[in-house]
Amino acid sequence: MAQKPSIPKGTRDFSPSEVAKRNYIFSTIRQVFETYGFQPIETPSFENSETLMGKYGEEGDRLIFKILNSGDYLNKVDDALLQAKDSLKITSKISEKALRYDLTVPFARYVVQHQNEIEFPFKRYQMQPVWRADRPQKGRFREFFQCDADVVGSKSLWQEIEFVQLYDAVFSKLKLTGTTIKLNNRKILAGIAEIIGAADKLIDFTVALDKLDKIGADGVAKEMLEKGISEQAIEKVKPLFNFHGNNQEKLNQLQALLTESKEGLSGVEDLRFVVDTVEKFGLESAKLEIDVTLARGLNYYTGAIYEVSAPEGVNMGSIGGGGRYDDLTGIFGLKDMSGVGISFGLDRIYLVLEELYLFKSLELPKPKVLFINFGDAEAAFCMKALVELRRNNIKSELYPDSAKLKKQMNYANKREIPYVVMVGSSEMKSNTYTLKNMQSGKQEICDLKELIRITAQL
Repeated sequence: MAQKPSIPKGTRDFSPSEVAKRNYIFSTIRQVFETYGFQPIETPSFENSETLMGKYGEEGDRLIFKILNSGDYLNKVDDALLQAKDSLKITSKISEKALRYDLTVPFARYVVQHQNEIEFPFKRYQMQPVWRADRPQKGRFREFFQCDADVVGSKSLWQEIEFVQLYDAVFSKLKLTGTTIKLNNRKILAGIAEIIGAADKLIDFTVALDKLDKIGADGVAKEMLEKGISEQAIEKVKPLFNFHGNNQEKLNQLQALLTESKEGLSGVEDLRFVVDTVEKFGLESAKLEIDVTLARGLNYYTGAIYEVSAPEGVNMGSIGGGGRYDDLTGIFGLKDMSGVGISFGLDRIYLVLEELYLFKSLELPKPKVLFINFGDAEAAFCMKALVELRRNNIKSELYPDSAKLKKQMNYANKREIPYVVMVGSSEMKSNTYTLKNMQSGKQEICDLKELIRITAQL
């Protein structure tokens, strides 16, 4: 017996109902993106390795899927290198391309490559799959979609305010109430590292701090020690592990804590402007919360940092995140091009909506009308009506085979198709159609014009 086929771990097939639900999320996010003035772009699924490597930190680099060179990919590897079994050196010889890890770095490459065609500030959105060689678990996949919006060419804090409002607008439209938009600023983290004497360990400090909700305070302290951050520095930072109060109280505490750090105070000032403005205009369904431990672990963030958590009681990681990057395009030669962007985690949002039964009113795409097939002559007569219904944007289909009537009717019932059209010799002679309402059982004979009128009302 042949072995049953399978798919790689961390990937999924999607049924028609699942695709319909995903498309509902896509269309909601796309509508809000365009309402806020963003334009769509797309980039290739894979990039040159040099475009991606070194942009996400050491941990991120390990999670990038590499693509083997075409043909004899071992041709450039000598025997000594093979025997040394140095995977990093071998990889650079046998792989020159990689699947994209996120949409932000490819976007930065796009901006640099097309800078003479772009009108700045440039507001783009992008909804495409990305790949990470991560350990699969609930809400974490190796292939998943990101839905990103970014603005490059402006340092204005007003855009950071709009991104908070955009998150709120999307989740309100999805009826996902109770989400928390967490906000921090990389300058604040740099200021904290400075005053505890760990400025030279900023990346190690932020990567460890970002894991607070996953490994706890003891785990963070242990990792910081392993990265060479002193015990005295860790003791100074421990109060941040239990930073309490409302947003204004937190801002005041940070202001007092960072009096000796110019960069840290600049971050507090930026954060205060965003928080005060958002609170002034209000949010529809989300809550804005300063989280001073939020770091998101990516090297390219320089200012605001966002992360969105699911409503309380839903066991799920972040469902969105992003931040400001003042010189991301600089890695490709275009200096001083500030940008800020956010991302929606489609797959996690899907799981949250499913858990909260927020898909219950969503219907599968299906035809309004099924034409019964009694044979080639009858099917040809039905096809004339099908063409006209479709020209009037009425979803309709012809059952492909002249199967038994019961089988065709069962097909209509299982797919919940509201109308069935039957055409026999008498209908063909009188140029009419027998229309059956599958819910009420009522049948009526009508011409093509009446058929279009009735089925268009659904």
